[in-house]
Amino acid sequence: MKKVLAAVAIGCAAALTLVGCGGGDNRANNSVDELVSNYGYQWTDPTKPILNEKGAQEISFNVYSSKNASAKDYNDMDIMQSLYDSTNVYVSWENVSETIYNEQKSLKLGRHDGIDAIYHAGLSANDVLTYGTRRSTLLPISDYLDYMPNFKKILQDRPEIKKQITNVDGKIYALPRIEEMGLKQNPNLLFLNKNWTIAAIKGGAVTGITEAQVVDGLQLTSAQMEALLTYFKQNDMNGNGSANDERPMTFVNNNWQGNQCDLYGMFGLNDNPEHRVIKDGRVTYTVLDDAFKTATQFLHNWVSNGLIDQVSFEQTQDQFLANGKGGVKDEKYGAFYWWESETVVSTPANYICCKPLMGPDGKQTVSVSNNPEISTGELVFFKDTPNVEVLLTYFDRHYSPEISAQINYGPIGIAFQEEKDENGKLVAKDPPAGKTTDEVRLENSPMGICYLSAETWENTVEMEPRAKLRLERLEKYATPYYDSNSVKPVPNLQFTSEELDVLLKYQTTIDNYLRDNILKWLRNGLSDSAWEMHKTKAMSNSVGIGAILEVYQAAYDRYIAEN
Repeated sequence: MKKVLAAVAIGCAAALTLVGCGGGDNRANNSVDELVSNYGYQWTDPTKPILNEKGAQEISFNVYSSKNASAKDYNDMDIMQSLYDSTNVYVSWENVSETIYNEQKSLKLGRHDGIDAIYHAGLSANDVLTYGTRRSTLLPISDYLDYMPNFKKILQDRPEIKKQITNVDGKIYALPRIEEMGLKQNPNLLFLNKNWTIAAIKGGAVTGITEAQVVDGLQLTSAQMEALLTYFKQNDMNGNGSANDERPMTFVNNNWQGNQCDLYGMFGLNDNPEHRVIKDGRVTYTVLDDAFKTATQFLHNWVSNGLIDQVSFEQTQDQFLANGKGGVKDEKYGAFYWWESETVVSTPANYICCKPLMGPDGKQTVSVSNNPEISTGELVFFKDTPNVEVLLTYFDRHYSPEISAQINYGPIGIAFQEEKDENGKLVAKDPPAGKTTDEVRLENSPMGICYLSAETWENTVEMEPRAKLRLERLEKYATPYYDSNSVKPVPNLQFTSEELDVLLKYQTTIDNYLRDNILKWLRNGLSDSAWEMHKTKAMSNSVGIGAILEVYQAAYDRYIAEN
């Protein structure tokens, strides 16, 4: 790509006195008619370039973006070269680390100095309101949908997506990332060490299950799981000479997946790290339900007896994954929550996938994540960007199925095979020796805006094997135990200025209060009197759950009322 970009840069330098190049106030802003007549601008035929050769030389854009540390500079990515070749739209990428972006985000949004758009913007509802409505810095993309045929069709075909990205003023200020695989709503699966379980059965530590039943789909009660975890805790299960390195049960506390929330399903609660769900049409907090108290006290016994590893409440996702690796003598995990055992442990054949645990009263359900498959606030444009229609059409191409697949996973020839399968679908390519699929993906794909819908998986892209495996397991061992008619995740909601002020006032306080207190209860126990005091305090103005519930309910009522 560097060779092509060098040629473009020479052309830009030659044309500098005419239109400028690479950002700044000296760039000419052409009307759409001028773009069409002078630069061949077209937006209707996705098989043809967006600009002619003159346009490729004289029009350019600067896009600012955070980048994963493992990824190539976006200017050097094959998919970006391919997009330039097919569109004639030259985008110069300014990549910074995620840390630097978070430090500079407000500055760049407020004074963008030659930046035309921010990719991986990660804008909150408050950011969109501040820079879109209050300061009018961001471009109202919804005023330009005629130049974005792919995105316009998505909004027409999928009104539920439109509702989640439209601001309260009726405008859309940010483009979304949409990856629909059915994996995020119920993000936990319970895995159990098969060999350790059989050893516990042989040792008479657990009753009601036989060795032959220790296969995928095993159903355990809370009492049976407690007996297994106790056995794992008291014995040298991995046979390395130490009975102190086993972790009977582990997870990543409050992680987006592989978290503790399915344990509350033993008491009929569909929990998540925000402890907020829609139940029978009402926004509710699980931490106000008396079942939460019962569950927390029950789990306190597991924590205090070392059946749930204390590290679970402190470790990062990376630490959890690293500590699971090693051979049989290095196996540490008796039971854990994640999407698949293959990612967590080096010996996945030694682990089975269980059904959700059945609680003391026979209740059995799973967590319901508020982590949506529609990520809002991913890409924004500035209102004074010259020739912005061209840039919008360029990014609209990212929503076409094959481009979306390459944006998300990597280019054809690297992440996908050159030849399509018998059904005309892109098929994942095996990674080169010494690299994992994740490493290839992180290096070669920006993982930005895209549209990967159920229709895309059916007609355009063959889902990668591990995603198929996740989906298969979830459909067998998670979703059947979730009543989607009565409990739903909280969708992306749009808030008024006044509502956002309430959220800004209370949300951090609530998050800190719940994180600290739940951890304290799990470690030290929760008395009836402490629980009643908690419910009173949580709803008071000092914490603010009551105020937050009012805001969310009002926003959700508007969401439901919209056609």
